[in-house]
Amino acid sequence: MFKILLKGKIHRASVTEKNINYEGSITIDEELMELADIEENELVQIVDINNGARFETYVIKGPRGSRIIGLNGAAARMVELGDKVIIMAYGLYSKEEKSNPKIVVVDDENNPKLVKNHEEPRTEC
Repeated sequence: MFKILLKGKIHRASVTEKNINYEGSITIDEELMELADIEENELVQIVDINNGARFETYVIKGPRGSRIIGLNGAAARMVELGDKVIIMAYGLYSKEEKSNPKIVVVDDENNPKLVKNHEEPRTEC
């Protein structure tokens, strides 16, 4: 049996661009992609913290150091500039394998603040 588990995540990134006339996808700064173990053309799930939208698209590599998080095509209609989003990539793992996700927490300018390989449990309500 195989399981789909979290492989990489960019947490609370700010949307910097929208391009409705593009064919589709999300453009992500190459450095952030590497830190989160996300590859070009990989399927990702996007969650918009501001409006609750959840959708999938594929990744286009953006210029290294640009801190771009750009939604393109139909996906651009799901967000507004400045919205906070969570970008998640998943992997297919065998029953014996464990996921060791790369989680990148960014600041308001999409600079990496923290890179970790696990989620902290929350006990507060």
